Amino acid sequence: MVEGRLGKISLLHTLLNPRIEEKNMADYVAPLKDIRFVMNEVFGCSDLWASLAGTKDTIDAETTDAILEEAGKITASLIAPLSRNGDEEGCKWSESGVKTATGYKEAYKTFVEGGWSGLTGNPNYEGMGMPKVVGAQYEEMLYASDISFGLYVCLTSGASLAIDAHATEELKQKYLPKMYSGEWAGAMDLTEPHSGTDLGMIRTKATDNGDGSYSVIGTKIFITGGEQDLSENIIHLVLAKLPDAPAGPKGISLFLVPRNKVDANNVVGENNNVSCGSIEHKMGIKASATCVMNFDGAQGWLVGDLNKGLNAMFTMMNYERLSVGIQGLGAAERSYQNAVAYALDRIQGRAATGPVNKDKAADPLIVHPDIRRMLMTMRAYNEGGRAFSTYVANNLDISKFSDNPEEKAKAESMVALLTPVAKAYLTDRALDCCIAGQQVFGGHGYIREWGQEQLVRDTRITQIYEGTNGIQSLDLMGRKVAANGGKFYEIFAEEVAEFIEAEAGNAEIAPFIKSLSAALERLSDTTEYVLNSVKGDANAVGAASVEYLELFGLTAYAYMWAKMAKVASPKTADEFYTAKVNTAKFFFNRLLPKTVSLAESIRSGSEDMMSLTAEQF
Repeated sequence: MVEGRLGKISLLHTLLNPRIEEKNMADYVAPLKDIRFVMNEVFGCSDLWASLAGTKDTIDAETTDAILEEAGKITASLIAPLSRNGDEEGCKWSESGVKTATGYKEAYKTFVEGGWSGLTGNPNYEGMGMPKVVGAQYEEMLYASDISFGLYVCLTSGASLAIDAHATEELKQKYLPKMYSGEWAGAMDLTEPHSGTDLGMIRTKATDNGDGSYSVIGTKIFITGGEQDLSENIIHLVLAKLPDAPAGPKGISLFLVPRNKVDANNVVGENNNVSCGSIEHKMGIKASATCVMNFDGAQGWLVGDLNKGLNAMFTMMNYERLSVGIQGLGAAERSYQNAVAYALDRIQGRAATGPVNKDKAADPLIVHPDIRRMLMTMRAYNEGGRAFSTYVANNLDISKFSDNPEEKAKAESMVALLTPVAKAYLTDRALDCCIAGQQVFGGHGYIREWGQEQLVRDTRITQIYEGTNGIQSLDLMGRKVAANGGKFYEIFAEEVAEFIEAEAGNAEIAPFIKSLSAALERLSDTTEYVLNSVKGDANAVGAASVEYLELFGLTAYAYMWAKMAKVASPKTADEFYTAKVNTAKFFFNRLLPKTVSLAESIRSGSEDMMSLTAEQF
C-alpha cells in the first residue's frame, strides 16, 4: 500500500510545474536539509520506528525521504501560489453553500489525487500509515505554503483520528476510506455562541432515535471548514448532550454527523439538515471558511461512550494542538525565508566595519547588527521549534505504536505535559518571528505586495484557536503540573538531567550543557515554588501560568539546541553544521537568559496582580 501511494505521489509531481530549485523573493522552499538533520541525525527516527511494534513493518528512512521530497515540491509548486489570492478573495457565502477562493478547488483535487490526505491514516481503512513525526514535517510545509489551504486538509486528518480511535467498526468502515481519500472532509464542532472554552455550558442536544442513531439540534460557531465546495461531503464531529445527561463536562457526548446523508452503498444523498448560517469576516486566514453551523434535527451516530465525548474529542485535539503549533512554525519559516532574501538584496546604509559593496551606493541590510539580531532570533526559534515539534511528535508515535507498557505510559505522560507547550510556545514565538520578518522589510513590510503583513495576520489566530494560549498555560501549570504534584514534570526533568549527565565530559558542547543545566535547575526551582504556593494561594496557578509556560518553552528549546549542537559540533567542516553551532551559541547567549527574569516575575506571586478592585480598572 505504501509503495502504491508513493507511486501516486511521484506521478502527481510530474503534472506540476515545480519552482523549488530557484527561489525568487516570494517563493517558498521547503527546509528539507534541516528536516532531515532533525529527523535522521538528532532523533534517529528510523531507529525509533524499527523499535515500535506499530511502525517497524510500515516505514523506513528511504520511504520517508521520498515522501518529504515530494511534499516539498507539491507545497511549493501547487499550494504556495494560492496564498495571496486566497487572502485577497477569501470565501463567499450564499444560501446554497460556501465558495472557496479561485484555484482552491482545482488544487484540492490535485492534492487528494496524490494521496496526501491519508498520509497518517490507518492502513486498515486505506490510509498510508505514516507516523505523526512524518506528518509533522509535511504539515509544516503545508502551512508554510498556505495556512488556509492546510486547514481544510488537517482538520480532516484530526477528525479521522478521533473516528479511528473511538468509533464503531461499522462507522470506521463507512467513513474513514472516503476521508483518507479526501473525497469527504472532516470538521470539529465544539464552540457555541454562549460557550467558548467552557464546554460544560454547551446547549446542543441529541435525542435517541431508537435505531442506533441520534437527532442533533443546535448551533456551533467558529467551525473551520464547516462548509466548503472542495469535497463531496463533510463529516462533522459534534459535541452534544442527551436530555438526561449529567450537568457540566461529564454530560457531553460526541456524534458523527455527515452534512449529507450516506446510504448503505456509500452514495452521498440529500442534505442531512445541516446548514451553514454564515461565515466570519476575519483578520487573517481569509481563504479558510470559518462557519456558523446549524444542526436542525440532523442524524448522527455516537462516537465513543455516552457522556464521554470529551475523551474522544481530546484524541483529536491533542493532535490538532500540535498541528496549530506547527502552523505557526510554518508561517515563521516562510517569514524568515522572505526576510533573508530581502536583507541580502536591499541596499541601505554602510557596514560599521567599512563599505562592503564599494562599487554601490550602499551595503545590503544583512551587514547591520540589528538586522542580524532579528534574523538570528527567527532562525533560532524556528530551528528550535522544528526540533521540539519533532520531539513531541515522536512521543505521540511512541504512545500510539509501542507495545511496551512502561514506554507507552511514559510517552503518554510526556504528550500530556508537552502538548500545551507545543501549541502555545510555538505560536507565541511564531508571531514574534513574523513581526520580526516584517520589521526587516521596514516600510515595505507593512505593504500588501511583499506578503509579510499577511503572515502576521494569518499567524495571529494560532494563539487563539484550539484553546487560547492563556488556556494552554493554565492547562500546563494547573492540570499537567500542579494537579499531580509535578509527576509529569519530573519525567521530563529526569530525561533532560540524564542528557546533561551523559554529556558532562563532552568538551565541544560544555558551555551549552552548563547553560542547559542552569536553566533546568531554574525551571525545577520555579516549579517547586508554584507547587508550594498553590497550598495557600488559590490564584497562584493563574498568576504564574503564562510566564511559566514561556520559561518551560525556553528550557525545552535549550534541550533541543543542546542535542542539535552535540550532533553538529564534530562536523563543522561543513557550513551547514557551522551555522547550526553558531545559531546554538546565539540561542544560549541571547535568548535563554530570559529565563532569569521570567523566574523572578513568577516568584512575585499573585498579590499585585489581583490588588485592584474591578471598579478600579
